[in-house]
Amino acid sequence: MNLPNRLTIFRIVLVPLIILIYTFPYPSLGVEPQSYRIGTVNLSSINIVVLALYALASLTGILNEYIVRKRNMITTFGKFAKPIAEKLLTMSLFLLFAAKGIVPIVPVILMMASDIVVDGCTLAAAVNGKALFPGFTGRLRKVIQAQTILLVLVCNLPFELWGLPVAEISLWLGAFVSMSSCLQYYSQAKEDITESK
Repeated sequence: MNLPNRLTIFRIVLVPLIILIYTFPYPSLGVEPQSYRIGTVNLSSINIVVLALYALASLTGILNEYIVRKRNMITTFGKFAKPIAEKLLTMSLFLLFAAKGIVPIVPVILMMASDIVVDGCTLAAAVNGKALFPGFTGRLRKVIQAQTILLVLVCNLPFELWGLPVAEISLWLGAFVSMSSCLQYYSQAKEDITESK
């Protein structure tokens, strides 16, 4: 197994670790996670640890992409596992945020539904030997989702100090861009989806 595939597996392994750290019932074991007061905001040490792990996973993904392109180390496993690792990481965090009531569930559902449609379009095109490309909206979606996760984990700082809901705006923007990307994928795969034999 080559290095990019190992990095992909490492990212997947980080997902359950992040979930465990974020949802662990610390008070039931008499453990009170430390928090840091920044103006009117309490930033939990748990969020800081999760943010560090998320940053590590993201940097690993960037390194993975660089190595694959630089050394042309494209594999079937990589094509399969890389998008799974990315979506597991991103959607797991959004679901955790929604479960804790930190973000509204509707934009999270819209993003997840868009991902499902994109996967369906990709599969339909692959059956006919075609490859779909994310385009600008697909790349923008990743950036906005990463930005949103960062803002939520730092409790919308520094914008929270000024009463600006930038994290929530970013979340809804991410949902909108995800839906736009979904439509772009559908337009590319429309013939493959609607063909009749």
